Order: sequence, then structure tokens, then C-alpha cells
Amino acid sequence: MPRPIPKPPPSPKRQSAEASGRRGERLAGWWLRLKGWRILARRVRTPAGEVDLVAKKGNLVAFVEVKLRKTAAELDFAIDERRLARVAAAAEYLMPAYAEPGDDIRVDVILIAPGVRPRHIENAWIG
Repeated sequence: MPRPIPKPPPSPKRQSAEASGRRGERLAGWWLRLKGWRILARRVRTPAGEVDLVAKKGNLVAFVEVKLRKTAAELDFAIDERRLARVAAAAEYLMPAYAEPGDDIRVDVILIAPGVRPRHIENAWIG
């Protein structure tokens, strides 16, 4: 039986992007908690895609995509319909695990850049 070929280590650029993404997710989690949300999960992977944060406030469960950019100007181009569709598909997959009967669900986006308040776009996916 052939031995599996090991994956090469991620490039320094990829490692930097990964660290930046995790930092953005920590900031977004902090922001949501300040607004009264409870973080249920972070970086949940599904066959349909990944959800950065799963948060709950009352009977509302939000599947949150987080985008961190170097400048506020870049935030306007940080999210697109294709990416939101993947988050929505992953949310559908995860609903039974995080939403209780009677809970409402939605897909939110949190955009973060230095020097500006995080921008929380509620109900970003209407599909």
C-alpha cells in the first residue's frame, strides 16, 4: 500500500492570512458579546463550507461571516454573493445542531478594519 504524501506546510503568506482571520474572528466575537450575544461556536466546518461564528441572542441564532481588511475602504469589497451563498449553505447544514424549535436564524456579516467600528450587517443573506 503506498504511503500518503504529506501536505507541505502552509506558505508564510497563508500563515499570516490565517492569523489575521483568527484575530478578526476574536474581535467579532468580542463585539457580539458586547451587544448581548452568546458565542456558541467558532470556525465550524461543514461539507458546504465554513461558518466563522455561531452566535445566539434570545431566540435568534446568527451564522456569522467575519472579514478583516487592512483599510476601511477595502471593506466594501470584502464580501460577495458567492461567499454569502456558501455561508448560507453551511448554516442550513448546521441549523439542527444550534437552533432549537422556535428559534429564528439568519446569516450576518461583520466587517472589521483598523480605526473604524466593526460593521455588523444583519440578515445579509436573503436567498
